[in-house]
Amino acid sequence: MLLRQLLEIYDLIDKPQANGEEVAELLRSRGATDVTVETVGSEAGSTDCIKILIPGSNGKSQGGDAPTLGVIGRLGGLGARPELIGAVSDGDGALAALTCALKLVEMHAAGDVLPGDVIVATHVCPDAPTLPHEPVPFMDSPIDMATMNRMEVDPRMEAIVSIDTTKGNRIINVNGIAISPTTKDGYILPVANDLMDVMTRVTGKMPQVFALSQQDITPYGNDLYHLNSILQPTTATSAPVVGVAIATEQMVAGCATGATHANDVEEAARFAVEVAKLFGAGSCKFYDEGEWAHLVELYGTMERYQTMGGAN
Repeated sequence: MLLRQLLEIYDLIDKPQANGEEVAELLRSRGATDVTVETVGSEAGSTDCIKILIPGSNGKSQGGDAPTLGVIGRLGGLGARPELIGAVSDGDGALAALTCALKLVEMHAAGDVLPGDVIVATHVCPDAPTLPHEPVPFMDSPIDMATMNRMEVDPRMEAIVSIDTTKGNRIINVNGIAISPTTKDGYILPVANDLMDVMTRVTGKMPQVFALSQQDITPYGNDLYHLNSILQPTTATSAPVVGVAIATEQMVAGCATGATHANDVEEAARFAVEVAKLFGAGSCKFYDEGEWAHLVELYGTMERYQTMGGAN
């Protein structure tokens, strides 16, 4: 259970003065030894990009060979001030990722050290702009998607769990969390059985899987409709990426306040922690490597979908 960790993080980020360094100090006070914060900005404002590495007993950071999991909290902003007061629904991805980080840091300090490294990345922005979108408005971000990917998608990540609020759509109609099929190098692959097993254990329900279109795994800025930014990390890495959507039965705008459901966010964070335990131990596969090799042998590469495109 991660409710205490979630409430501690929420208290830090639900205010106009929220910043990455204050979150970093909390994590360091609980035992984190590798936390970086970098402020990145544009004409639209600035945000604090935060990255936490929790070393594994056999992790690459310690000279070992256990695989490294990435956990990315996707969002435009934690708040839409001054237009709206309070934490917005869009910030739940960062809340879940930072909750996961705090739990893993405390586990490590207590002696529950995972086999592999885990890298958690997100950003802290209490005053992001909004953006028109159908069927409900999006939260925008003070930094563009290419910059966000550069700051959050670490080349050391060998698989990525991307957590994002995904409520402003007609695709996912459940209260709780849902996962995507695995995406890799421009392909949408089968849903990972190991991840469905983890989801069943964490939620106590049948696994919920949400649909993707090919354009959902293309970069923002190409004038194609995207469900949201949950799979944007897959445009910036060769590692397999799975989206973890924090969802609702009814459409809720990303800029809506009072729309954070603690149990759903906690489930997303707990799912990431459980995947981290298994992935570093080699017990959780995001895709079938043999079938992947055969797929590429038969049909070639699809990396062009990770670019801005061009018929020629």
